[in-house]
Parts: sequence; structure tokens; C-alpha cells
Amino acid sequence: MPWYNRGLFSSLNLRQKTLLTIGLTALVLVMIFISGTLIDANLPTDFSIKMKPPSFEHIFGTDWMGRDMFIRTLKGLSLSIVIGLGASIISSIIATLLAFLASINKATDTFVSWLIDLFASIPHILLIMMISIGLGKGAFGVTMAVAFSHWVNLTRVLRAEVLQIKTSEFVALSGKFGRSKLWIAKEHILPLVLSQIFVGTLLVFPHAIMHESSVTFLGFGLSPHEPAIGIILSESMSYLAMGAWWLAFFPGLSLLIVVLLFDIIGDNLKRLFDPSEANS
Repeated sequence: MPWYNRGLFSSLNLRQKTLLTIGLTALVLVMIFISGTLIDANLPTDFSIKMKPPSFEHIFGTDWMGRDMFIRTLKGLSLSIVIGLGASIISSIIATLLAFLASINKATDTFVSWLIDLFASIPHILLIMMISIGLGKGAFGVTMAVAFSHWVNLTRVLRAEVLQIKTSEFVALSGKFGRSKLWIAKEHILPLVLSQIFVGTLLVFPHAIMHESSVTFLGFGLSPHEPAIGIILSESMSYLAMGAWWLAFFPGLSLLIVVLLFDIIGDNLKRLFDPSEANS
């Protein structure tokens, strides 16, 4: 049984459980983001406490320059959230535009289908690395690279939804009354797919964060001076042989937790927007 069905949650109906789960999870993520944003990127160094294992004073330990790993991890997570947010929004915009483009006529639908198959055939990591290098790496390059490689699945969903709505009677009647395709798309189709766009954006978020960290870890993402999780994990590889396991364990675990929290929000929002479950 899921954790949100126990204890306090057992007295709530499904909709209340879902809303409470979304609220609590979002609160944790906001706290992580705000805490990381308030931290100065230039953390103080203290070589007298370098390479200290986890303790009550430094719960994530310290690195080879005496910097607190808990503070570094929070800063890195906030940066990953910013990049993930930007990439998810841009990716959703691309998916929405292509889905509506596919609904214009058969030629545009064929073009969008071909474009989807083309990008789906290229491995995500390889595509992100190529785009990131082409745009000069850094935060902008990584954000755009992740965005231009994560629109495929959402485009498939939105395209099918838009094409189905387009065949409905009220859309046909609007056309007969002289309404333009742009007006029909804006007034009839877009409101009906907003929930899919919103949920799709959130579900892209975890993949965006993981891929950003992956390419940064490989050296094709953010610059080494950026306080990113991928940079932290990459640097820690040189010290694992010395027994400094905490340098990689806690940042990696924290990243997985953040990804899981976004996944929980996306899944619960999907459940909330499902009419068959929302009123249970």
C-alpha cells in the first residue's frame, strides 16, 4: 500500500489524498529550491576540515577543500531545478506547436510524424551532447539541449489528442459558421488539452534533470565552476578510491529523491485530471 494511504491519509478520500500528496511534495521541492537559491555559489573553504566524513556538524561530510557537502548539494539541486524547469517549459511549447501544426492538413501531419520518428531514433544523451556543444555548453546550452530532445513523447500524445478533438461535431460546426482554424485552435482545442500539457511538462521534468546531470557528469554540460550535481559527482570520482564515499553518495541520493518527488507530483496530477478517479 502506498505511503499516502496510511495513517492520516486513511481517513481521506482519493481526491483529498491526491491533493495533500501534491501539496506536501511541492512544499518540499520549493524549500529545496529556495534554500539553494539563497546560498552563495562561492562557498567558503576550510582546509583544516577537508575530507571529513558525515557528522552532526556536517551531515553530508566535507570535500577536499573543506566545503560543506550538504550546502553544495542544496546549491546543485536548485540549479538542476532551474534548468529542468526551463527545459520542460520550452519542450512543452515545442510539443504543443508541433501538435497543432500536425492538425492543419495531411502534409503537415506527415512532416511532424517524420520529425518525431527522426528525433526518437537518436539516443537522448548523444543528441543532448551534440546540441550542448553546438550552443557553447553552459547553462543556456544544456537547457536548450535538454528541451530540444524531450518533446517527442509529449508531441505524440498531444498530436493524437488534437486530431481526435478536431473530428468532433462542435469543431465542425464552428468551421461551418466561418470561424478560422486559428480561432478554433485557440478557443476549442487548446482549453481541452491544457491539462495534458501541464501534466506532460511535469513528467518531462525528472528526465530533464537526470539528463542534465548525466551530460554534465560526462563533461559536456555545465562548466566546472558551476555548483551542479553533475560536477560534484564527476569531481568525487577522483576521491572514491580514498574511501570518501560520502562525496558521491549523498549528492546522488539527493538527486534521485528530487527526481522521485517530481515524478510523484506528475503522477498524482495525472490521477487528479482523470475524470474517472478525480471524483472517487
